[in-house]
Amino acid sequence: MPRPRSATCWAAAAGRWSCRLLALLLLLLLPGPSGGSEITFELPDNAKQCFYEDITQGTKCTLEFQVITGGHYDVDCRLEDPDGKVLYKEMKKQYDSFTFTASKNGTYKFCFSNEFSTFTHKTVYFDFQVGEDPPLFPSENRVSALTQMESACVSIHEALKSVIDYQTHFRLREAQGRSRAEDLNTRVAYWSVGEALILLVVSIGQVFLLKSFFSDKRTTTTRVGS
Repeated sequence: MPRPRSATCWAAAAGRWSCRLLALLLLLLLPGPSGGSEITFELPDNAKQCFYEDITQGTKCTLEFQVITGGHYDVDCRLEDPDGKVLYKEMKKQYDSFTFTASKNGTYKFCFSNEFSTFTHKTVYFDFQVGEDPPLFPSENRVSALTQMESACVSIHEALKSVIDYQTHFRLREAQGRSRAEDLNTRVAYWSVGEALILLVVSIGQVFLLKSFFSDKRTTTTRVGS
């Protein structure tokens, strides 16, 4: 028995909408072509680590960093343009964010220094964003209005970016809190061992002191004959 024409049309329309939804989901999940670096690295004591990025003139950039573990959770940061001009410089910062617009083409350098520390190494996270995300749909830059589905996809895309930022923030907070807890646990363990040794020494000293109070002191008498 042949299928009714209306049912066939509905099935074809549903198939087209399913393909469109799948394509939109793929667009939402794929990363954009905007440049950026997100790295977590170890910075030893008395060490300095530099990174380089080629940036074109007029590009908006953002540098964000945070010290996750080590010492007082601080580090020196310095950002220079291709001519060596200092754009940003901070000493012993735990975390910070700096946004600038490139004034010229060339290689920009930013360095993290732990040279002021003599025995503690640091774990540093930084996120260097170059440029802005391109529009999700080409029609976003046109005067024509977006369709209802396109507007919903743009809203979902922005919400997903916010979720990623929050996840990164809380992941760093969790790593820093875990490091602080482990450091505190180590100090408490050492303090407990020290207290136990002190109590042992004091107890032994008290035992010998009390023993000396109750010990018999024998006196020797020598009789001298006439």
